[in-house]
Amino acid sequence: MPKIVDHNKQKEKLAEAAWRVICRDGLERASVRNIAEEAGLAVGSMRYYFSTQSDLLAFSMQLVSERICDRLRRFVPAGDAIEDVLDVLCEMLPMDEERSTEMEVWFAFISKALVDPTLQALSLYVYDDMKGFFAKKVGQLIEQHPAGSRLDAKLETDRLFALIDGLAIHAIMHPKRLGPEQMRAVVIYHLQSLFKH
Repeated sequence: MPKIVDHNKQKEKLAEAAWRVICRDGLERASVRNIAEEAGLAVGSMRYYFSTQSDLLAFSMQLVSERICDRLRRFVPAGDAIEDVLDVLCEMLPMDEERSTEMEVWFAFISKALVDPTLQALSLYVYDDMKGFFAKKVGQLIEQHPAGSRLDAKLETDRLFALIDGLAIHAIMHPKRLGPEQMRAVVIYHLQSLFKH
């Protein structure tokens, strides 16, 4: 009886192999050959799933985004507006090994997207999607807090987006200097400061 191959699982396996190569050796070593070797596949088999390196990297980049979105969809609010937004934002920061890997790979992709049109289009799509997510969270805070009406929703969205991006970059570059507790403390301080008179 022929073996049934789940093509989506196989593509995810290849994307995860790409992540490992990128984290260990850097994006410049994420060749089709090296990723195939990491995944335990022949190069020819890999080309069945992805015709080019850009296609593989785009899928890998999309998978990072999907994994983050899956975690956010599973989040169950506790009822306190600031605490709920804090917990959701922490899902987007490198608070543990899984999220650190995602962020490290994501930033490698972003740098590659500067020169790769396929990745650039995907990067812009994800950027707009994330901006919408931040706008929604800021909107929830404004609606649910008595002092929220005095806030500029657009500026606060941009500021929150920049804060989370900045924390993620610094934590990836200097993990011993900016750990999970400090990142969480910075986000708490920021959210609480929005409503101080």
